Amino acid sequence: MSIWKATSSRDEEFMARAIELARRGRGPTAPNPCVGAVLVSNDTVVAEGWHTRVGELHAERECLADARDKGINPQGMTMYVTLEPCNHHGRTPPCTEAIIEADIARVVIGTRDPNPVAAGGIEKLVEHGINVESGILEQDCKDLIADFLLWQTSHSPYNIIKMAATLDGKIASRFRKPEPVSCPESFRKVHELRSQVGAVVIGGGTFHADNPSLTCRLDKLPEGFTQPYAVIVTSRLPENPEDFTLLSSRPERTIFMTTEDAARSDLADGLRKRGTRVWPLPGESGCLNLSSGFERLRYELGCHYTLCEGGGQFAMTCIEQGLADEIVHFVTPRVLGDNSAPAAYSGREDVPMADAVNFRISRLEATGTDIMLTLRPE
Repeated sequence: MSIWKATSSRDEEFMARAIELARRGRGPTAPNPCVGAVLVSNDTVVAEGWHTRVGELHAERECLADARDKGINPQGMTMYVTLEPCNHHGRTPPCTEAIIEADIARVVIGTRDPNPVAAGGIEKLVEHGINVESGILEQDCKDLIADFLLWQTSHSPYNIIKMAATLDGKIASRFRKPEPVSCPESFRKVHELRSQVGAVVIGGGTFHADNPSLTCRLDKLPEGFTQPYAVIVTSRLPENPEDFTLLSSRPERTIFMTTEDAARSDLADGLRKRGTRVWPLPGESGCLNLSSGFERLRYELGCHYTLCEGGGQFAMTCIEQGLADEIVHFVTPRVLGDNSAPAAYSGREDVPMADAVNFRISRLEATGTDIMLTLRPE
């Protein structure tokens, strides 16, 4: 019986598969963490599972159920799980009990559970004679639960900034036409992100220039899927609502976050009559404080994730206000070379390199001809 940090390359391979599975649950599992698990025998994955939806079985029990369905006896096998198995009764029984009852010989864990209510799983397993190894691909497994940690310690939703830019950092031509920057595969990735969030947030410039729909347009949507709320942060409310797709097709799913003066205006009253929410934010035009509006999204409308898709200035505002929990940045191998074209992140002036906002790359993958970077605050 032992607790130690695993270093085997095979362990990393199997944990990487568990991480891949865990990501499939992002969105429906909120406010629970995303967790994946695999069962291994003779260096072969024989069963898999992940937490699919809040209230449903946890990853470990899903994995064991998969083994049962395949007629596999897990006795003496190794389970890899991204998060320490829970050791308390919540919506489901403790996963430690299921592992002990299955007579699994070895459990490899990515990271400990930071929730003191659910923690203690490692010690429980060791008490029952199971060899436990911890810390494999630990940073990757911690990144998986960054959203869960945020929900435990703040009132904010988990905010993801999406950006697509050329090699020279441009997100559109100087004419600001709504033209695609990235490849079709990256476009699909964006819609996968939209399928996971409760709200898509843009700035007023994007709203007025692009007249977007902000819907998820995947070919196949989950059963019972509801389109995310469309949120526009602007001091300039539309004078002709009927000219905008959002306000003609789904006004009741559209929210304007605006100045306190604009929220008291006749234009705001007209929007409310359509069923559209108009929320005042503290601050002045151009420097609204977004935190209170984002908190309302979480607590009034149940939005645990937002996807911020505005322009460069809106993205920089989110970053400066500490609301960029993750950035998904698509780099496309194209060069525009136009100094007047809008940049991916903008709005600051006379900033020395020492005052740059630092992020770390937590994931890098190819999407068609593009590269998708997932970044988190350093």
